[in-house]
Amino acid sequence: MSTNKPDVLLVMPLPPYARAQIDSLYTVHDRTHQTDPQAFAGVASKIRAIVGSGEAKVPRTLMAQMPNLKMVSVIGVGYDGVDTAAANDLGIKVTHTPDVLNDDVADLALGLMLCAARRLPQADQYVRQGQWLAKGPMALQRKVSGSRVGIVGMGRIGKTIAKRCAAFDMPISYTARSAKSDLPFTFYTTAKELAANVDFLVVITPGGAATKGMINAEVLAALGKDGYLINVARGTVVDQTALIHALQNKTIAGAGLDVFDGEPNVPEAFFALDNVTLLPHVGSATTDTRKAMADLALLNLANFYAGKPLVTVVPECQ
Repeated sequence: MSTNKPDVLLVMPLPPYARAQIDSLYTVHDRTHQTDPQAFAGVASKIRAIVGSGEAKVPRTLMAQMPNLKMVSVIGVGYDGVDTAAANDLGIKVTHTPDVLNDDVADLALGLMLCAARRLPQADQYVRQGQWLAKGPMALQRKVSGSRVGIVGMGRIGKTIAKRCAAFDMPISYTARSAKSDLPFTFYTTAKELAANVDFLVVITPGGAATKGMINAEVLAALGKDGYLINVARGTVVDQTALIHALQNKTIAGAGLDVFDGEPNVPEAFFALDNVTLLPHVGSATTDTRKAMADLALLNLANFYAGKPLVTVVPECQ
């Protein structure tokens, strides 16, 4: 059936709200490049835009199959799965959805800090399993307020996390590509140096090759037996094997993780540990925020087809 709606390629499943919106406005080819390569080859020349979530994989090889592709709209702040160098070479703009998810991710980072130090998930189980009645009060845990926090990555979300930590009277330090002259916090040039001077190390740096394995065994050793690792960035930023060893050997006190390398496959070694809180990548997973993310991604898409300026082009493609 013929249609005047523009063709777009969907490279990952979308939440119901976003999918309904995009279906109403566009002819959607849902992962056709994977499920039916022959059919995809027949429509590839008509596709001018790709839509995907923050974990979308958009390599050069996929872009090259669509000669008229001009934009990739990512629903998420992270876009490390998109080959931005290839996009630049091919004249393709990449957009994402920053700012609208800052609060949710920052809230979750603080929640993981509290869970890790106060052992809130374990306390819940302690009640449910009848141990409070049988054994009496739980052992005392670690205070969060007033503890030193180090933030790996001081972008939009990092600054929002810092704002919340300030309300907890936490001395704040950070590491980033460079010091931020407008911030009053202590700057360290490396993650290892930062880890050695804090109680909580919160990771919120972008993923990708440049940060892969940044939080390694040396950084964890520097964090020490009384330190906690919180990761709300990308799983690839942490050397997962080194982290498991550090938790098993009590090299660090504990961890709170919202992301994993290779998710949703999570190493079973984590499941046997009682000093780690594990979440299924829910940093921005509230109804309000996911709607705002979808709306911004769809606005970029609408502007593209209307010949208007794109709202949130990623820095590498500006």
